[in-house]
Amino acid sequence: MEYRYALMSVYDKQGIVDFSKGLIKLGFCILSTGGTAAALKKAKIAFTEVSTVTGFPEMLDGRVKTLHPIIHAGILAQRDKKEHQKTLKEHHISLIDVVVCNLYPFESTIQKPNVSIEEVIENIDIGGPTLIRAAAKNYTDVLVVTSSKQYPEVLTALQSKKGVSQEFREALAIHAYGHTAQYDAMIAQYLRSRWTQEVLPEDFSVTMRKIQEMRYGENPHQKGAFYKNLPPIDEPCIATAEQIQGKELSFNNILDANCAIECIKEFRSSSCVIIKHATPCGIASAKTLLQAWKDAYATDIYSPYGGIVAFNKEIDQEVAQDLSKYFLEVIVAPSFTKAAQELFLAKKNLRLLRLPGLERQQNRKGLDIRSVVGGFLIQERDVWFADQNTWKVVTSTKPTKNDLISMDFAVRCVKHIKSNSVVFVKDTRTVGIGGGQTSRVDAAWIATNKGKDNIKGSLMASDAFFPFRDAVDVAVNAGVKAIIQPGGSIRDNEVIQAANEHGIPMVFTGQRYFRH
Repeated sequence: MEYRYALMSVYDKQGIVDFSKGLIKLGFCILSTGGTAAALKKAKIAFTEVSTVTGFPEMLDGRVKTLHPIIHAGILAQRDKKEHQKTLKEHHISLIDVVVCNLYPFESTIQKPNVSIEEVIENIDIGGPTLIRAAAKNYTDVLVVTSSKQYPEVLTALQSKKGVSQEFREALAIHAYGHTAQYDAMIAQYLRSRWTQEVLPEDFSVTMRKIQEMRYGENPHQKGAFYKNLPPIDEPCIATAEQIQGKELSFNNILDANCAIECIKEFRSSSCVIIKHATPCGIASAKTLLQAWKDAYATDIYSPYGGIVAFNKEIDQEVAQDLSKYFLEVIVAPSFTKAAQELFLAKKNLRLLRLPGLERQQNRKGLDIRSVVGGFLIQERDVWFADQNTWKVVTSTKPTKNDLISMDFAVRCVKHIKSNSVVFVKDTRTVGIGGGQTSRVDAAWIATNKGKDNIKGSLMASDAFFPFRDAVDVAVNAGVKAIIQPGGSIRDNEVIQAANEHGIPMVFTGQRYFRH
């Protein structure tokens, strides 16, 4: 009598007992190894040890279990090739029709605090990926099952009177190759970061896992989905935020919320950032969170409509009451009081994102990856901030101590505005923002015209040097009392002269903040 064999070698035992029972009902004999065999034995399910088939015991502390010609020949033999069948018969090798395998938990292992390299290495699976790749290569004859989520549909397919479809076999193989590719990429990525200082290697792989399907992308005619990095970064971010209220986040919500979160990380005192179309329209720090929100909103009372707001302190009932007066898409905070959450329930569509950690100083690192047609641009995240001790006062008039505090705040704001950009601040609140323009003077003109009388007595920061003095003249005519910018233009002397003529201080930071 010829038997049908299913080989099982899984680290994650979830659902394996019921799946095995289902296969046995369909006439399969189970081959198993190590921990999987122990789980089956405990459940009193009939199986055959792989070592019984190969004639070799598991060895080297379990590093070698399924790496044997009898196993891999049974998987890789093509049913429609007579030569293959003849070879199997000569060597008394049985065909294996189903391979069920998931891998050692490398992903969770590397997330352990202070994990040793020895433990990391021992959680690099060897036999598992080999089994999976072999089965996927012979997908026309072998079903390769790599996730417990696939168990029900595999049993359904095997029960079908029409037989398992080619389309289903292909889908399992695609998933299998994606699974091992992600696994290997994660290993290479982790070991590179642990063993080297290399940031931009010759070959670069990114590992991601889908968080959610979007109803659509930026526009209704585009498909979209949201993925998170693997392993997850050890830092509060949009990919780790917990949604506690509201309808599903849209593609654009996620983009805007990311901008808000990254900007709010710049500030330690109670702060608020309002984002509209991927750029801030109001930023403020204050003694209280309520005042920070009011100051940020006052920057531009029209743009926050339908916007995204981020805070770096817990939102209480008082703040929630004021926020509830306006139409907002998303509110992000490290936490919400119970009273605040209850108040927000009246706005069922309002999305609340809880993101613990925003209230603390972050150790920000990692890479910024952007797509272009046909490839990617990769750079280090822009998290470095020039120390005030390296700034240079380049004018006759010197900034006051309060000016320097405002300048620090202004630079942290302008780095998050789309280039070309300028911001106008009073104390630690924005009163005018101009960004995303093709010339710096246009950015200054937009901000001063929107800010009107609020610009008087403010300080201006620019994300890059002034190529001409015109933007300085526009700003001073609007009432600006001080300017901070990177410097570095061939016309720096002309720009400095303009500031001196107007009798205002100007500081060079030496650090550009382009944001395309």
